[in-house]
Amino acid sequence: MIGLDTNVLVRYLTYDEPHQAAKAAREIETATERGEHMFLANIVLCELVWVLEDAYGYKRKDLIAILEKILRTSQFAFEDKDVIWRALRDFQTSKGDFSDYLIGRTNQKGGCSQTLTFDRELKNDDIFRVF
Repeated sequence: MIGLDTNVLVRYLTYDEPHQAAKAAREIETATERGEHMFLANIVLCELVWVLEDAYGYKRKDLIAILEKILRTSQFAFEDKDVIWRALRDFQTSKGDFSDYLIGRTNQKGGCSQTLTFDRELKNDDIFRVF
């Protein structure tokens, strides 16, 4: 298995830098042909959302669609796919950032009853305690 950095995934998805995008696509496709998975760490998914939103102007609905597609792509492996799906559903139905929900759901899986935060956007989410 090979891990992907955020910048490789961004190039692959946006094709904004054709030379690097072609390299990224070639590596991912070659790995797929060999039956090898590409690993996406949680932090890569958080960075991906941040970059696509801030640098490329992607809207929330587009980010949700991209994350869903990535999670459904069999060539990708994840730290904990179920936790990511739960965080994505939170992101889809609530006001917070994807990274907040991934942190909250990861903490919950780790045995935490809540995650403390100052983020007022999370005040209505049971997995967080805003103070």
